[in-house]
Amino acid sequence: MERRDFLKLGMTGAFGMAVTASDLLWQVEQAKAAEMPSNSPESLSPDAALQKLMEGNQRFVKHQPQYPDQSALRLQEVAQVQHPFATILSCADSRVPAEIVFDQGIGDIFDVRIAGNIATPEAIGSIEYAVVLLGSPLLMVMGHERCGAVTAAVQNESLLGDIGTFVKAIKPAVDKVKNQPGDVVENAVVANVQYQIERLKRSQLLTEQVRSGKLKIVGGRYDLDTGRVTIIT
Repeated sequence: MERRDFLKLGMTGAFGMAVTASDLLWQVEQAKAAEMPSNSPESLSPDAALQKLMEGNQRFVKHQPQYPDQSALRLQEVAQVQHPFATILSCADSRVPAEIVFDQGIGDIFDVRIAGNIATPEAIGSIEYAVVLLGSPLLMVMGHERCGAVTAAVQNESLLGDIGTFVKAIKPAVDKVKNQPGDVVENAVVANVQYQIERLKRSQLLTEQVRSGKLKIVGGRYDLDTGRVTIIT
């Protein structure tokens, strides 16, 4: 390689490094918009996305599921590209599968599941990906009744292996409600949802989406006995 060619290549590389994150995201968004189907999440407002999600839960509670977006045609529609209308950070509990309790199908929900529905750096990064790059207009943090992870945090006992890591992540929420009247675990379940939302709102990427009106963040509580999801404000 000639010296002038090498210097030219170096200058090009330096210019590329100068491109800001917002410029890069803009380019990604432009490319994505060209592929955006008419029924994409970006055609739904955040409020409309929440309504769609909760209507699905109502069908589940009434035992009247429609099983949408589960056909062979749907498989082909989302085989190359995904545009989930909702992102849900929920507990890994086997009794709380998001697509089932909200009566949705393939490509509808971007699931981030972890014990105690905690906002770890990895979980936050996954959510940022779904919201910013896939265009998901709704983010729900969903806790659930009698959560084992929250119960462990309330009891504050020594646990085996890495189980204690998610207990540590829930403890700040427990501390906020430990002196409140009522069932301490139930209070902590709600407080933990609110606390994890606070952590998510520290993300600059998510905050920008909220400010622009492209994203709505809500909390939810799933009732194991009835299957009903209640919005937590």
